[in-house]
Amino acid sequence: MSEALLRASKEFLVRYGGDSFPNLFRSARGTTVKDSHGREYLDFTSGQMCATIGHNHPAIVQAVHRAGEKAFHMFSGMIPEVVAELAQTLARDWLPGDLKKTIFINTGSEATEVALRMAKMYTDGYEVLVLGGSWHGITGGASTVSMASDRKGYGVPPPGVFVIPEPNAYRPYIQAENPEAAALANLELALKMFDMQSAGRGAAIIAEPVISAGGVLVPPPAFMRALRKAADDRGMLLIFDEAQTAFGRIGTKTGSEYFDVVPDIMTMSKTLGGGLPLAAVATTEKIEQALYEKHFTFYTSHVSDPLTAEVGLAVLQVITEGNLVARANEMGGYLRHRLEELQSRYDVIGDVRGLGLLLGVELVTDRASRTPAHQLGALTTAKCFENGLSMNIRRRPERGSVWRIAPPLTVSTDEIDQAVDILEKSLRDSLDQMALSKAA
Repeated sequence: MSEALLRASKEFLVRYGGDSFPNLFRSARGTTVKDSHGREYLDFTSGQMCATIGHNHPAIVQAVHRAGEKAFHMFSGMIPEVVAELAQTLARDWLPGDLKKTIFINTGSEATEVALRMAKMYTDGYEVLVLGGSWHGITGGASTVSMASDRKGYGVPPPGVFVIPEPNAYRPYIQAENPEAAALANLELALKMFDMQSAGRGAAIIAEPVISAGGVLVPPPAFMRALRKAADDRGMLLIFDEAQTAFGRIGTKTGSEYFDVVPDIMTMSKTLGGGLPLAAVATTEKIEQALYEKHFTFYTSHVSDPLTAEVGLAVLQVITEGNLVARANEMGGYLRHRLEELQSRYDVIGDVRGLGLLLGVELVTDRASRTPAHQLGALTTAKCFENGLSMNIRRRPERGSVWRIAPPLTVSTDEIDQAVDILEKSLRDSLDQMALSKAA
């Protein structure tokens, strides 16, 4: 049966890019996924960075069952009680500053579309500043502000998007006395160029608190404060895309909390749904009122669905009751220590960086040149999978060769040890294989 389905997948499915695997998969639970042959793999990507509390957590399964007893879906104008409860929980316990009003949709791309539409309607502008290396989604508007990859071949994008070079302490665009000075020099130059080109119709600056797809880059706090000031000075709104940083993954409730910078709009997805398609966009009461008066609309077939809201509440409850925000710091510190031990033994590990349980490991041919080791990264990633560890690697030529490591917040020290052991074996075997190939 599994072989027949594998053939069917090749015959009937559209190939949609990204990493693909040679086999089909059957189930997932906790930190492991199981393929059609019954083999288990440690999942250190949390699915698509979404399985915050582990795959198929019992609380999520129970939430889906509760929704089945009440309602999976309703007309978009009928607000389910559970949606109101989720909005209240976010406002009271999770959202920073004066962010209070939330709309619930399905995906991170959709959340970006909502945020951009809000900013453009509120400011009556259309110009958007975005960080290089960013990833905000693949739909029409979201793809125009995504700079990490996949921008070619889709025709002419809408006008008004301007790029700020991302702050990268390991590979700074501008040399300076320290990473903060380099990042601020990047920003100063980018803002000067924007001001030269601007039609005076600024709408928003959008940024990920941790630039994940761009190589797990953590900006200096001064850079994030400067983004806040740059938006204020130009009458633009500041949008934080917290798809991967909200709800504990980086060891704080949000990236906003970590940097002590409050945006005007915050998008959330991945980590809120725990594996189900739930996204949210939050803003202030003042902005929401102005948008309402201007007849802001974003009604879809699945806005305010009760099924995903039920799941979102369950995810937040598990994170709170399990003290998983603090646990992300504890387990993230342990994982980082194990990775830094590897770095001390292998010169090809150039940098280990990140926050909490969102970590990046950059591979280089040697530490002096910092030349990205794309071949080594691809080979080692494949060997990790062969040995039972699913890893995600960024291998864009301009972005370096960087593993993004993000296991569920429920990961154990034993699972971390097992994963790092697999990683070391795979790296060592890859280096041996490449040395033999070169000698031949």
